[in-house]
Amino acid sequence: MHTRSITEEWVTSFGQYLRQEERSAGTIEKYLRDVRAFAAWLGGTPLTKEAAALWKGGLLDQGCTPATVNSKLAAINKFFSFAGWAEFRVKPLKIQRRLFRDDSRELTRAEYLRLLETARALGRERLALLMETICATGIRVSEVQNITVEAARRGKTEIALKGKIRTILLPGKLCRKLLKYARKRQIASGKIFLTKGGRGMSRGQIWAEMKALCQEAGVAASKVFPHNLRHLFARTFYKAYRDVAKLADVLGHSSLETTRIYLISTGAEHAVMLEGLHLLN
Repeated sequence: MHTRSITEEWVTSFGQYLRQEERSAGTIEKYLRDVRAFAAWLGGTPLTKEAAALWKGGLLDQGCTPATVNSKLAAINKFFSFAGWAEFRVKPLKIQRRLFRDDSRELTRAEYLRLLETARALGRERLALLMETICATGIRVSEVQNITVEAARRGKTEIALKGKIRTILLPGKLCRKLLKYARKRQIASGKIFLTKGGRGMSRGQIWAEMKALCQEAGVAASKVFPHNLRHLFARTFYKAYRDVAKLADVLGHSSLETTRIYLISTGAEHAVMLEGLHLLN
């Protein structure tokens, strides 16, 4: 067997391959970050199946959750498949399907509203509208760039991902807010959420601006990140319409199982369900 090593040239080629597969920018960034982390851990030593397995164990020792470990393994396994090194693939950890979510990471409607109020009180109009846009439509943070003046005028936007195109309808009230904001900022066309330099906001910038609200709003930082707004949309949509198939279409999920993960009850809700069984004398 030839000696294998993960070079930066390999990583760059892997990134190009993922772009050809039309993976989202966020997915590409994560996969490359994980592959580079594994390469750094190897420290220039030859790649072996045993080394990959040791890395898996090391991640657990560092305190990574099983889900986090599996997400990192998915990245390096994808890389191994791309490179033609399937013999180095590592089996993911077996995780029992969760019955409920951790309450410490669950953003409630009341907390969401406090974040909006705080952002406005601090003069962060762009951030407040951005959070409303994600939460009212269920779009991914990477899809914010598709919210344009033209889309607000049409009342819908089209998002292309992984070879699929889905249409996102924008509520009328949201469209009016977006157009009012665009006029105020003298944005005549194109992306609405821009930096001072006129570029679209990055995932990292949106994340950082949301985190900056936590203390002032009295909301735990563990609950405040863009994807949690998407979760809040999903739970609210399902409670209103009880249609998981329709929700999967709106969210752009190819699998109903992915959508169901969004709908797992919280620990508190699960406890109420158990109490409702009335099986204690």
